[in-house]
Amino acid sequence: MNQQDIAIVVGATGAMGQVIARRLAGRGLKVIAVARSHEAVAALAADTPNLVACVADIAADTSIAAIAAAIDGPVRMLVHGPGVATAGGVVSAPTAAVVDAVNIKCGGLMRLVRAADGQLARGSRIVAIGGHYGFEPTAYAATAGVANAALANLVRQYSWALGERGITAHLVAPGPADTDRLRRVATARAERDGISADAVYDEMRRESAIGAFTTVEQIAWAIEMLLAPEADALAGGTLFMDAGRRKGLP
Repeated sequence: MNQQDIAIVVGATGAMGQVIARRLAGRGLKVIAVARSHEAVAALAADTPNLVACVADIAADTSIAAIAAAIDGPVRMLVHGPGVATAGGVVSAPTAAVVDAVNIKCGGLMRLVRAADGQLARGSRIVAIGGHYGFEPTAYAATAGVANAALANLVRQYSWALGERGITAHLVAPGPADTDRLRRVATARAERDGISADAVYDEMRRESAIGAFTTVEQIAWAIEMLLAPEADALAGGTLFMDAGRRKGLP
């Protein structure tokens, strides 16, 4: 790795994205931080060395040219971590919200890869951030469940499509992370069940084998770990970071 190697982080101004972007910048990568809000991404760039702002809407094809224009060297890692709307459960979530979530998660990853493809080389990593609900379906998280399940399939397709070039694709699937977004999911579940959001939050914590939520710092650690050459062996795989929530096999 050298100072000119680039990491592109989509969703860089979110609670998770900021920690990831700063960690990769601290590793010595030049980080291209992609977000829709000019103000938010400019503020992140202003206080983070090795980080430059790129304003783009990953939900639209115009983002391909916008991201490509910001790339001025070899791309070592792509990190796709945009958030999607919390729209309630499968019986009530607007169908448009589910379609939008798939577009942001899956269409967005395709746009990101197409923007950077010419600068990807052997050892480059494509990392998508999915989530627990893509593998453990629930009745109250329709957008996250459907979009993240589709994302797992797409990552595996990229593994096969780009593997001959030595480019590996990975899915990181955290359990519920202790963020504002999780509070919104808890609120939706509370409304469905007729209980308080705090009660749901406590219940969700107890769903972990160790009684904990995943932290954004742990997620950033896992993504940085994928830079190691040994991570070739994880090509196409999913890193489950659910603090022991999953009960299914595999």
